[in-house]
Amino acid sequence: MALATRAPIRNAAPELALPPLFTAVRLRELGDAFAHAQAIAAESGAGTLVHVGRFDVAEFALVLEPEEPLRGARRAFYAGMAALADALTSLAAPETAIGIEWPDALYVNYGLVGGGRLAWPAKAREDEVPPWLVFGGTIRLVSMTGLEPGAHPGDTALEDEGFGSLTADGLIESFARHFLVAIDAWQESGFQAVARAYLPRLAAGKGLRRDIADNGDLNVRPVTGKAERKQLVPALASPSWLSSLAPRSE
Repeated sequence: MALATRAPIRNAAPELALPPLFTAVRLRELGDAFAHAQAIAAESGAGTLVHVGRFDVAEFALVLEPEEPLRGARRAFYAGMAALADALTSLAAPETAIGIEWPDALYVNYGLVGGGRLAWPAKAREDEVPPWLVFGGTIRLVSMTGLEPGAHPGDTALEDEGFGSLTADGLIESFARHFLVAIDAWQESGFQAVARAYLPRLAAGKGLRRDIADNGDLNVRPVTGKAERKQLVPALASPSWLSSLAPRSE
């Protein structure tokens, strides 16, 4: 999984301290980082990180250039999710629970804060290397509902979970560093290194054995009973967490 294979065409935004292989593109508050990254992916190339200037959420999207056919390249999604979870862990207070609900939803202390998603060219073939992938992440920093914490028990925000004055830029910078670690581990030790970072974040299931298939599907094998295979592509088509985020102000 290549992160940077060509010279960047934009200068990094000065306020965002990213590793050398990344190039930042900042959008205004009402911008859509995920859509914009897809629109410029072919031109901008790997390592382009689009982010939105908002204080209530951290919203970003990273362009990748895979080196294997789409069928297996989609597993980069797991590297992105593991990196985002690791970034939150590194910034959280001790004993903070950071979990993932397969495949794409991120929880802090069992409250939903956001998640990740993945895009690829619409006409890309499963058996061919796609020209790009885009991993997008959105994490709620501050609740904008005007209600007291706990008013919506299933949702939360980082501010309500002890993250203090963490900014969107700080979280995105941490994600970038952890993503490089995940990609390096994949390249050096194979995809199982990524799976070992991702799978323990799922809710514990007594007697369950989980593994990630070569095409990104999740295999769930109970000690007794029938094994289950959860398909990644249909799950990615409709992000489970997206509707929970506060709507943008007009």
